[in-house]
Amino acid sequence: MAGAAAEQRRLATVVESWLERPVLIVGDAMLDEWRFADSDRLCREAPAPVLTLRRRISAAGGAANTAVNVAALGGRAVLVAPVGADVAGDELHDCLDRAGVWDRTVNQPGRPTPVKRRMLAGNQILLREDSGDPEDALDHDGVCRLLTALSCATEELRAAAGGEAPTLVVCDYGLGALPAPVRAWLVENRERYATVALDAHDLADWRGLAPTVVTPSFAEATRLLARAGGTTRPTGGTELHLEHPDADPADGPSEMTAGAAPGAVRADGGTAEPARASGGPVGEPTPSEGRVALTGDGLSVTGTGVTVNTRAGEGVDRAVLAESRLAELRAHTGADVVAVTLDTEGAVVGGADGEPRRSHSTPVPASHAVGAGDAYLAAMTLALAADAPLPTAAQLAQLAATITVSDTGTCVCRRDDLLAALDQPTNTTSHPAVVGGDELDAIVAEYREAGRSVVFTNGCFDVLHRGHVRYLEQARALGDLLIVAVNSDGSVRRLKGPDRPVNPVEDRGALLAALACVDHVVVFEEDSPAALIEAVRPDVYVKGGDYPPELVPEAPLVRRLGGQVRTLGYVPDRSTSAIIERIRSHSRDLSPHLDDREPDPSLRTRTQAS
Repeated sequence: MAGAAAEQRRLATVVESWLERPVLIVGDAMLDEWRFADSDRLCREAPAPVLTLRRRISAAGGAANTAVNVAALGGRAVLVAPVGADVAGDELHDCLDRAGVWDRTVNQPGRPTPVKRRMLAGNQILLREDSGDPEDALDHDGVCRLLTALSCATEELRAAAGGEAPTLVVCDYGLGALPAPVRAWLVENRERYATVALDAHDLADWRGLAPTVVTPSFAEATRLLARAGGTTRPTGGTELHLEHPDADPADGPSEMTAGAAPGAVRADGGTAEPARASGGPVGEPTPSEGRVALTGDGLSVTGTGVTVNTRAGEGVDRAVLAESRLAELRAHTGADVVAVTLDTEGAVVGGADGEPRRSHSTPVPASHAVGAGDAYLAAMTLALAADAPLPTAAQLAQLAATITVSDTGTCVCRRDDLLAALDQPTNTTSHPAVVGGDELDAIVAEYREAGRSVVFTNGCFDVLHRGHVRYLEQARALGDLLIVAVNSDGSVRRLKGPDRPVNPVEDRGALLAALACVDHVVVFEEDSPAALIEAVRPDVYVKGGDYPPELVPEAPLVRRLGGQVRTLGYVPDRSTSAIIERIRSHSRDLSPHLDDREPDPSLRTRTQAS
């Protein structure tokens, strides 16, 4: 038991070490939509269920869900991806804001945001509707703006991390977000990133990237081997056996069978038989594939130019087959690490030492596992970026994927959940959220002694709105501890006028303290936070606005104390003054109608009686 506890503490140390690690995610972002319905009868027009919609959930999908998982696990996530100027795009932006992802997506008018809509009844997926055509290519202007966003986001992360090279995650799901010019830019700028993770349906498109880690599914890995020109390799063991003709037939795809070699020993000690094709289509094709078909002996994938039988040979373990070709997969991808994911069967991971590592998962319904691969990718990437040993990274990645599949929906693994699974405490401090000035000094000293950075910001925060929340989430991502100094009621009246604040400081402080991104709130009476800044000596001082840091009045003081000043742009059309004005305008619009109404007779009777 003591050994197990020590192992869990060791894994938890890695989770702590990747906190605020800068990660840039680029690729195909999409919106996952879940529609939950009830059905108790069939319609008269056809043998189809009649559905009554009960609730609807939207979540980030694809590259966006990978970014959400990075942020939820404690990393500093920035997403660069094309997103349509449509309702789905607006919902995706909201998902990113709620998750604390730095949204650096590029607006693409006329190109819809990809959406996967799932309709469920009784927790069973009845159908899925996909929108967003991979043929909707980015135009020249879109590609240029995407490249600009990539370069700017890279430098933004580097600056936020004090000059440290960020980590890059590439999510290429064949939906057109990563055309050839973007792929070429990433290959050419590989040296700007310390760690690079690649998750791609077609790994052959990324030759030259030299990623740190690739995470193909079994079908994707086998497809790469087929396109690389596998040849027959007789073997007496259970190694993966490829049969590939010398030349592709002129009238159809080439054929490659991935399975046990004829006469090879199966996992149960028997003899594997050649694959026999039969059965109908099943599963999900990638955009470049025509269909996925089930054979009598296993799963076959028919794609452009190649047919891959990914589980030929009854009784042959896919993990054994994958293990036998890890070295070739590393050679073909140029990756230091290859992690072949096996759906609910776990994964097989191999590194430079040539030692395969097997991890296992718990079988769950398919509706529970959507996005589990994104959680796996995020945890694997953060662990490797934090210089964790490969066995540790593989262990944490599998654990992150496994603990997310407890319910229907798009999987997200949170840092607290991961630490809880390791039986580790998740509270980093026992101090209350709303503190006084004297207590704040002790808190800051405690964090400084632990080697953590302090971020400080201030404001009235009168009517808390989305712009405030996004601003504070971005501020929190700049360090380990976020302290928010809020103006007292008297200070707000002097700054804003006699009709402000709308909410007293007790309410404003309580709302701020309830935000997950805010660690501590302190109230100050003065018109300027200069005295608090001098006491706290923040590593980063943050103000909202589109002006340069040099124009911040507190900038000279912060820099004299050894800190840096950052300004963060506001969310457009989101401000306390605008909200108050809308309320007043609405009241003015309603007042004539209220004057015209007949008084309540009961009210008149009570008035006369009094």
